[in-house]
Amino acid sequence: MNEQLEVKELDNVVIHFSGDSGDGMQLAGNIFSTVSATVGNGISTFPDYPADIRAPQGSLTGVSGFQVRIGSGRVLTPGDKCDVLVAMNAAALKMQYHYCKPQATIIIDTDSFGPRDLQKAEFKSDDYLGEMGIDPDRVVACPITKMVKDCLADTGMDNKSILKCRNMFALGLVSWLFNRDLELINNFLREKFRKKPAIAEANIKVVEAGYNYGNNVHASVPNTYRIETKVKVPGRYMDITGNKATAYGLMAAAEKAGLRLFLGSYPITPATDILHELAKHKSMGVTTVQCEDEIAGCASAIGAAFAGALAATSTSGPGICLKSEALNLAVIDELPLVVVDVQRGGPSTGLPTKSEQTDLLQVLYGRNGESPMPVIAATSPTDCFDAAYHACKIALEHMTPVVLLTDAFIANGSSAWRLPDINDLPEIHPHYATEEQKYKYSPYKRDPETLVRYWAIPGQEGYTHILGGLEKDGETGAISTDPENHDLMDHLRWDKVARIPVPDLEVLGDKDDADLLIVGFGSTYGHLYSAMEELRAAGHKIALAQFKYINPLPKNTAEVLSKYKKVVVAEQNLGQLAALLRIRINNFAPYQYNQVKGQPFVVSELVKGFEKLINAPLPKEEGGTFYTKILQ
Repeated sequence: MNEQLEVKELDNVVIHFSGDSGDGMQLAGNIFSTVSATVGNGISTFPDYPADIRAPQGSLTGVSGFQVRIGSGRVLTPGDKCDVLVAMNAAALKMQYHYCKPQATIIIDTDSFGPRDLQKAEFKSDDYLGEMGIDPDRVVACPITKMVKDCLADTGMDNKSILKCRNMFALGLVSWLFNRDLELINNFLREKFRKKPAIAEANIKVVEAGYNYGNNVHASVPNTYRIETKVKVPGRYMDITGNKATAYGLMAAAEKAGLRLFLGSYPITPATDILHELAKHKSMGVTTVQCEDEIAGCASAIGAAFAGALAATSTSGPGICLKSEALNLAVIDELPLVVVDVQRGGPSTGLPTKSEQTDLLQVLYGRNGESPMPVIAATSPTDCFDAAYHACKIALEHMTPVVLLTDAFIANGSSAWRLPDINDLPEIHPHYATEEQKYKYSPYKRDPETLVRYWAIPGQEGYTHILGGLEKDGETGAISTDPENHDLMDHLRWDKVARIPVPDLEVLGDKDDADLLIVGFGSTYGHLYSAMEELRAAGHKIALAQFKYINPLPKNTAEVLSKYKKVVVAEQNLGQLAALLRIRINNFAPYQYNQVKGQPFVVSELVKGFEKLINAPLPKEEGGTFYTKILQ
C-alpha cells in the first residue's frame, strides 16, 4: 500500500448515496452538494425517494437515493451513471447498482449485509457481489455501523440515535475521497442542529471518523480526487433547490413591486417546501396560510389579490384539478395571481414523489369556458427563481393569473446559484388605477394597447367596484348576460394574454443548418442540451429550441420550427407540447420522443433515439400521421 495517494484532478464526477428512507441519504447528499457549491463547483442533484411514509426496513421498495454531479464548470444534469455508489444496506446495492458506471467505486456497510438483510433484498446466496457480477476490488467494504457505535460509545446516546449518524460516516469517507474541507461540513452541521448542539457534535465526530478511516487505510482506492473550478465568477454562492428558488423569486418580486406577499396553500408533495420556506420569512412581510383544502388555498389567494397583495398559491397536478373552479374566478375577475404547479406522476394520486411533465394541457385548457392563462415553465432549479419572478411581473403588469410549471425533478433537485443583486432585477410596475379615473372608475376599463384592466385596491375613495364570477359588462362592470358583450369579453381576455410580450424562441447549436431540431420545454433542458452536444461532437448537425414561455408562445415560434426538415419534440408525457404546436402552427407535424417513467431523461438514450431519427429517410408523404411520427 502506498504511503501517499496521488491526488487526481477531474472535470466532473457523479456520486450516488443510497440506503433506507430513514438512513439520511438525502441529508448526506445535500451536505456534500452544498459544500461543493460553496467552493464554486457546478452541481446538479437528483433526490429520488419512495412515496411510502416509511417502507419496511431493508426492503427493496424503501430504498432512498440522492445523486449529485459535481463539475469544474457548468453542470446541466445529475448524470446518467455514477462514479461512486454508497450503499448503506443490501437492498440499496440491489436497487441502485444499475446506476453505476462499469468501473465505479462502491462503498458498502458490511454490517447491513447479514443473512436477514440479504433475504429482504431477495439475494439468493450470501455471495451478493458474485450474484450481481461486481468485482470485489471495486468495493470499499467497511463495517460502518460497528465503527459508528464505537465512535459514539462514550456520548451517552441511545442506540437508535447512534444509528442515525451512520450517514455521516459515509459522508466523511466520500469527503476524504474528494478532498472536501471538513470545516465547511462542520459549520453546516452546527448551523442545522444549532438548537441541539450535542447532536451536531456527535455528527461532526462521526464525519471526522469516516474521513480519518479513508485517510488511514486508503480505502482500497488508487487515488483521491480534486475538482477545481475553472472559471470563478465573484459572488456569493449557495446550493439551492428549485422549491427554495421559487420561494425566493416570489419574495424578490414582492420586494421589487412594493407589495406584501401572500401564499395560500394546502400541503401536497412535491410542492410543500415552498410553503415551508415562505413561512420562515414573516419578517419580510410574507403571509402564509395553510388552508383546509386546495380550493380554499386558491380562493384565499384570490382574496389577497383583490385586497392588493402579490398573491400566490402552490400545488401539484391533483391540486390543479381541485383549484380549477377558483382559478376560473381569477380569470374572469382578471386578478394578479401566481399559481405554482410542481408537477408529479399521475393520473390520480399516481407517483407522488416522481417527476413528469403531464400537466401542460391541464393548465392551458383544464377549466370551463374560454379561460386563458399565461404559462411559464422553469428550465432548472436555479431558473425557478427567474421564472417565479417573471411570473409575478406578468401577473401584476397584465392583471392575470399566471401558471408557473416546475416539476419534482427540479423542485427537489438543486444547483449552485449565484445570489443576484435585487437592484439588477427588472422593474415591476403593477397596473394601478389612475388618479384621472377617481369617482368614475369601472373595473373593466382597459389600456387600449395592452387590453389590461386597471387595479383598484378596496378602501380607496372614489374607486368603489364589484368583481365576481358572473360575466360583467365591459363598460359599466355591472352583471351582464348580453351575448354580444360576452363574446367581446371572451375575446378581450384572450387577446390580453396573447399580447403579453415574451422573449423570442432561441435556437442553440447548429441553428442555421441543422439536420434535426430538438424541441422541449421546461426541466428537460439540461438533458436535451447534453444530448445535442454529444451528437454534435459525433459530427451531426443538431440544434435545440427549449420553450420557457408556452402561453403566449414566442412570436417567432412558427418561423423557427418551420425552418427544419426534421423536428422532434421530446417531453416527459405522451405528446402534450407536440399537440399544442400542431394546433398553433399550420401543417406542423413533428416527430415525438415521449417517456413517462417518473424519472429524468437518460442522455445516452436520447442520443440513441435522435441518432436513429437523423439517419432515417424523410417520409414520402409530407407530415406523416400522429402515430407514425412517434419514436419507438
